[in-house]
Amino acid sequence: MLKAIADVLRAIGGAIATVVTLPFRAVARLFGGASASAHGNH
Repeated sequence: MLKAIADVLRAIGGAIATVVTLPFRAVARLFGGASASAHGNH
C-alpha cells in the first residue's frame, strides 16, 4: 500500500517537475535571445 502511494507521489512529482521546469527553460531561452539582441518586447 505504502509503495503504491510512493509510486503515485513520485509520478506526480515528476509530472509537476516537468511542467514547472518547462516554462523556466522557455523563459531562459527567451531572455538569452533577448539579451543577445535587445531587451525584448516584453
